[in-house]
Amino acid sequence: MRSFEVTRDLDNQHVVKAATTVFKGLKAADLYKALKKKDIKIDGKRISSDIAVKEGQTVEVWLPDSLFEGEGDKVKSAPKDPDYKIAAETDGLLIVNKRQGLAVHSGKNTGEDNLIDIVRKSTHNNSMELVHRIDMNTGGLVMLAKDKEYLEDAIKLFKNDLLIKRYRCLVVGVPDMGETVICEDDAIMKEVSAFLEKTPSGNVYVHDIEKPGDLPITTRYRVLEVFKGAGPDRTDVAELECELVTGRTHQIRAQFAHLGHPILGDGNYGRNKINTFFKSRNGGKVRYQQLFATTLLMRRIPADNLHHVLSGRKFEIEPRYEIEVERLRKNKK
Repeated sequence: MRSFEVTRDLDNQHVVKAATTVFKGLKAADLYKALKKKDIKIDGKRISSDIAVKEGQTVEVWLPDSLFEGEGDKVKSAPKDPDYKIAAETDGLLIVNKRQGLAVHSGKNTGEDNLIDIVRKSTHNNSMELVHRIDMNTGGLVMLAKDKEYLEDAIKLFKNDLLIKRYRCLVVGVPDMGETVICEDDAIMKEVSAFLEKTPSGNVYVHDIEKPGDLPITTRYRVLEVFKGAGPDRTDVAELECELVTGRTHQIRAQFAHLGHPILGDGNYGRNKINTFFKSRNGGKVRYQQLFATTLLMRRIPADNLHHVLSGRKFEIEPRYEIEVERLRKNKK
């Protein structure tokens, strides 16, 4: 995948023409095929027709790297993060820190590369399997099992509620709703609940009152830091740590948007006016939701589980936000 920010001279050009202007090696025919497969995004939203682009928008082209040759000088690029880094390893498990923008497995609109294939190749282990998934545009911890036997016992950790997943994110405003609870490791958080509707098309909606077909959702959170006046119109920005009590599709993103505190950079549930206010570390547009899976906390694991040696262990990474946190601190009132 390659992306570019629409400059003034590209404003109002159709996306195929703009992309071939920026990426000299791309052929229009390949771009039209990508449009049919919805493998081109504008500001994080998939498109299927050759529409005009506007100055300041970010265009993502999900095509194999081999098709990109001789890019023009209009691309604002930053050094690409590695696809993954190993955060922890046991005899049967690999816990990796996945970069944003990389799908965990192959599928429609995921591009050519994906985490499981890359890990299998780099570890020379075709028996490696995903234990769970996170969104393509969410970075952070993903657990993989080294063979089928280890996979079965790892899945039991999730099914039997023996593993806690936590995330960190940047949101608009400072949430203060919910009931105070004490978590497994004595962390004090607020707990919010609602109901989630997932449509056949994959769209997600959150309701305060249950409707037919809805699924209950519960999320815990705590405010880690407040960046006073760091947003547009001097709105505050907060960094949260969130714990999933239930694990539904886009739960954190949809629920906090519903509460009036969307995640920065979220093209589906966020606010475009706010998202475009922030810049990435290299001065370009923020491409992904600022959300990372940062913690895996193990409860007491039975002795008959292959992973019982991990009882009580906590695995953590620091999020690598596209938005530089230090810059947010400098913007405080």
